[in-house]
This record gives sequence, structure tokens and C-alpha cells, in this order.
Amino acid sequence: MAAKNGSKAGFTVPGLSLEDGHKVANILQDRLHALNDLQLTLKHAHWNVVGRDFIGVHEMLDPQIELVRAMIDETAERMATMGVAPNGLAGALVKARDWDDYDIGRATTTEHLAALDVVYNGVVSSHREAIETVGELDPIAEDMLISQTGQLELFQWFMRSHLESVDGQLSDAGAKTEKEAAAKAK
Repeated sequence: MAAKNGSKAGFTVPGLSLEDGHKVANILQDRLHALNDLQLTLKHAHWNVVGRDFIGVHEMLDPQIELVRAMIDETAERMATMGVAPNGLAGALVKARDWDDYDIGRATTTEHLAALDVVYNGVVSSHREAIETVGELDPIAEDMLISQTGQLELFQWFMRSHLESVDGQLSDAGAKTEKEAAAKAK
């Protein structure tokens, strides 16, 4: 039965039970929030990065933002296909998330890249967790998440290449928060 607020339809994709389809869509809603937050965070860093390598980092972020926005659209459309209305509103994101806002304002390229490395750690890890759960229920959503994760990991590698020493050590190694990573990378 459809929810009174209309957020869930009385259908899902063929081959999945209504319960499983809606379960997958709920997991995708969490990914939608994470991706929306990521693209906003990347754009924030794009506007606030300064210093050495400014133009390279500034221009590296725009294609990432556009590809993350495409992931957002793909995720929302998969949810709708499964009979669940995606919620991309900022208030819903803030209410549902279990992470804090990005904590770096105007800062050097190295500080932003180190902080974004921590952000990518969280997004990639949670995408991988979603792959495990969704994989048991819906190979189409699993395939989508696998593809997205591969792109996200590539983006993180682009950032890490700026943070890596010749002996393979990251300047932000061991940092748990964006502020801690930025401080270590100074």
C-alpha cells in the first residue's frame, strides 16, 4: 500500500518484491543525500581554494562536480523507477545525515585537497557498504553503485596525487576530520 504522503508508490520494478524495491530505494536515498552533499562540498572548495596550484585544483574540481551531479540524477531516477519519490531537498539532507558540514573555508589547495580526501573516504566507504546490501536484492542498483564508486575512487586518487610523497605517503595520513587533515597537509 502506498504511503499517505505519496513518497512510495504501490509498485516497484519487475522481479523485486515491493518490500525489497522500497528497501533498495531507501538505501539509494542515503546515497542521494551523500552525493548531493559531496557536490555542494566540492563546489564550496572550488570557490574557496587559494594559493599554489590554484588554477589546476580549481579546474580539476568542476568536472568532478558535474559527474557527481550526473550520479545524483541517476540515483534519483533509479529510486523513482522503484516506486519511491527521491528527496533532494537540503532540509531532508541535513535532517538525515550522520556527518557534519565540511569545515574548511578559504584555504590553500593542499588544505582543501587533504580535507576532501577525508570527505571521499566517507562517501566511498558508505557507497561500498551500500553495494554489499543492495547486491543481494537488486543487481541493477548494485551495478550503478559500483560504477559510481569507481568514479569516486578515481576522483579521490586525483586529489591524493597532490598529497602523496615520492615514497607513497599521504600528507594527511591518519586524519579523521577535515580540519585535522588540512592541518597535517599544511
